[in-house]
Amino acid sequence: MKNFKNKKERLKYNHLNKENLELKMSREFRYRGYTIEEMQKMSMDEIIKLLPSRQRRSLGKRGLTLAQTILLRRIREYKQQKTDKPIKTHCRDMIILPEMVGLTIHVHNGKEFVPVNIKPEMIGHRLGEFAITNKRVIHGRAGVGATRSSMYVPLK
Repeated sequence: MKNFKNKKERLKYNHLNKENLELKMSREFRYRGYTIEEMQKMSMDEIIKLLPSRQRRSLGKRGLTLAQTILLRRIREYKQQKTDKPIKTHCRDMIILPEMVGLTIHVHNGKEFVPVNIKPEMIGHRLGEFAITNKRVIHGRAGVGATRSSMYVPLK
């Protein structure tokens, strides 16, 4: 706790902290210094230069796979037409790009399609990171004969 000489100084300090808090809360997201609007106007090559090395190599040197190209084409068509039909994909290794921000893409987790709402903070990650493939194990009661003490339990 900071020591103040008088009440006026304490009130001034609290007021300055409230202003800083408001600035922090209203701050918009930036990816490596660029806003989402700026990144959406960039070309694919400029965006690739901003990504981390693993993603940069995946998109830049090797290029998009056929499945990734189809998904990107579907996303662009969806944004132009604004249909209600959801975008479904098995392409879990697709890197999230700025043009995908704001969309909901249904990603297959091995059993079902999980809706993933794409936020600006997800840029550079892969779609599969947000569609968990395994379920949490919830153990039930132990069966008959599973433990030493259950040998003496009557079966009704």
